[in-house]
Amino acid sequence: MAGEIGVAGAARIAVIGGGPGGLYAAALLKRLDPGREITVWERNAPDDTFGFGVVLSDETLGGIEHADRVYEALRRDFVRWDDIDIVHRGRTLTSGGHGFAALGRRRLLEILHERCASLGVRLRFREPAPPAAELAASYDLVIAADGVHSDTRESHREAFRPQLTTHRCRYIWLAADFALDAFRFEIAETEHGVVQLHGYPYAGDASTVIVEMREEVWRAAGLDRCDERASSEWCARVFANALGGRPLRSNKSSWIAFRTVVNERWSHGRIVLLGDAAHTAHFSIGSGTKLAVEDALALAACLEEQGPLPEALAAYEAERRPVVASTQRAARASLTWFEDLATYAGQPPHQFAFNLLTRSRRVTHDNLRLRDGEFVASVAKEAGIPSGTPPMFTPFRLGGLTLRNRVVVSPMDMYSADGDGTPGDFHLVHLGARALGGAGLVMTEMVCVSPEGRITPGCTGLYAPSHETAWRRITDFVHTTAPGTALGVQLGHSGRKGSTRLMWDGIDQPLPEGNWPLLAPSALPYRPGVNQVPHALTEPELATVREQFVRAAESAARAGFDLLELHCAHGYLLSGFLSPLTNQRTDAYGGDLTARLRFPLEVFDAVRAVWPAGRPMTVRISATDWADGGTTAEDAVAIAAAFAAHGADAIDVSTGQVVPDERPEFGRSYQTPFADRIRNTVGVPVIAVGAISSWDDVNSLVLAGRADLCALARPHLYDPHWTLHAAAEQGYSGPGAPWPPPYQAGSRTPPTGRTDAPKPRLTLR
Repeated sequence: MAGEIGVAGAARIAVIGGGPGGLYAAALLKRLDPGREITVWERNAPDDTFGFGVVLSDETLGGIEHADRVYEALRRDFVRWDDIDIVHRGRTLTSGGHGFAALGRRRLLEILHERCASLGVRLRFREPAPPAAELAASYDLVIAADGVHSDTRESHREAFRPQLTTHRCRYIWLAADFALDAFRFEIAETEHGVVQLHGYPYAGDASTVIVEMREEVWRAAGLDRCDERASSEWCARVFANALGGRPLRSNKSSWIAFRTVVNERWSHGRIVLLGDAAHTAHFSIGSGTKLAVEDALALAACLEEQGPLPEALAAYEAERRPVVASTQRAARASLTWFEDLATYAGQPPHQFAFNLLTRSRRVTHDNLRLRDGEFVASVAKEAGIPSGTPPMFTPFRLGGLTLRNRVVVSPMDMYSADGDGTPGDFHLVHLGARALGGAGLVMTEMVCVSPEGRITPGCTGLYAPSHETAWRRITDFVHTTAPGTALGVQLGHSGRKGSTRLMWDGIDQPLPEGNWPLLAPSALPYRPGVNQVPHALTEPELATVREQFVRAAESAARAGFDLLELHCAHGYLLSGFLSPLTNQRTDAYGGDLTARLRFPLEVFDAVRAVWPAGRPMTVRISATDWADGGTTAEDAVAIAAAFAAHGADAIDVSTGQVVPDERPEFGRSYQTPFADRIRNTVGVPVIAVGAISSWDDVNSLVLAGRADLCALARPHLYDPHWTLHAAAEQGYSGPGAPWPPPYQAGSRTPPTGRTDAPKPRLTLR
């Protein structure tokens, strides 16, 4: 074989795996070039398949319709419906306008078999494929579509570098011999724990039924000891009402723990991964077959459009990877929601249903309102939200403080103080503008409790009389000019992350000169060899730091702040005590989580004692370190519970920035599941943060009961009047977002230039 071939030279193609993705790729590639020799190996018989029904989205169907006439054959067999039924505690709530299409998996394979055969694709059933490396020696391209347990991927682990994550629920694929009326989610609260049913019709006389539960529930019910028949009978008994007493049938069905597959690379030489071999996404968003078919479409298009094979395979991965990553984030949010389903079981019926429908963050408040406005209105009515009021503009009470809406301007370090930590005109304008912009609560940046507690020379402080005077000027401006806006102060100490340059001069880089000594729980530098080694605090020094927080809190109260937040996140001093990666003490302040909590709780108690009783106090935490061996989501729940028990009015739930080698799972609203879990497990109000970028996100999180307040940072840098503009865009003009009198003339969206072209005066047919 030649060392490098053009796509036109890819005359011989081998496909490992005869699932929908592999078959569709073969059909498309053969149709694009009838001269190609394409062979598909499938170890099973033609009619031997797992599962029952397959759901495809309108987007996927549109791609098939434009690419190949197999769509016509599929269309004749589709079962379509619009409704989702949610059954919980004896009530069925229905939401419409969702638009699903499904057909039997066996029928889908039959259609694809017929299409491949008609095009001249060679199908080799009941025959395991030769190893991919062996095929690559004689074929121009090897497409590995051999599923979640891909032998190809495992044989070339060093090239693809897969990451496999097994999750906490067990599920089983079953079928019922009648058609459900809608996509059905039913929740059963058994003596062993919560069990859920996911069901949908895929033919006029058949439905897929997936039963899922946490691993511990599965074992407690004895299902780990049941065979296929006994498992089917158990599920039929639990969901007898949904099934009308009918039985469930199986098809080599077994209890499975879902596995998420991520690969660092999707191709290796002439070998390329497709579908579940490359990536998986939880079945609760109906994505497996969809992703595989879309992969096939993209691979065929890139092979047609690009030059040499390496370029085509790189283009395929570049096109698909962001789409798959987005789908996997949504799927992860969905599967986590179902793993934690028991925490939501006590929600009011309509809120529970709304929470379920918006669990993946792909369906949102506004999107669902367009699909089924009556349903969303019923959710709002149950929550006591006045008609015409977006959820984000409802008031919320924290301690003795009532916030007029749910929007928080998140703390953002500005690095713009005078050299001695005094806030100046910049801070007056920065915070004043955002207070005038309509948010219910505006937070300062982290205000440092001592000179050595600063991150940079540009950080503000509250450790000198001049600081208190300067802050009082800002609070007076806000309270006078933007009445109804609350102003909060975040107190913190940089710990081992201090004595660094301004962010734009080199984030986390030490000062070229004038460095001050650092303090931390343990003598561990933030970046070994880059940042200085901090001094491990002694017990007398801990008392000094605690007193610095107390004095700063007393000063903040005199300065007129409405709320105080204790910064225990992002690797700063108090956060450093909480994480096992940064706290390696062997005294009473290190060791297990209870010991690591000791000093942050001592500081909290001391500050709470001097902070005015009527003013709320919150705590910001990092709910995960995004690093092996660090703080986990389970730890975060315990940390939040401890602070709540000591009197915290709310927990501000952020993540990460504790260690430099973190691996965050970035994405829209990516940190909100941690806040959600704390709120619905501990029962304490939470502030959610983390790439919340739209008012639709805020409405969705609040109405679903996943967050009480939403803190936004970058959107408020882009638009200081973000909250007022959100009100205008939603047609809201109530008390939750009053425009300052000087700005009222701008409370309607300005007209734009004409963008529509003149209509033709004459049309010839």
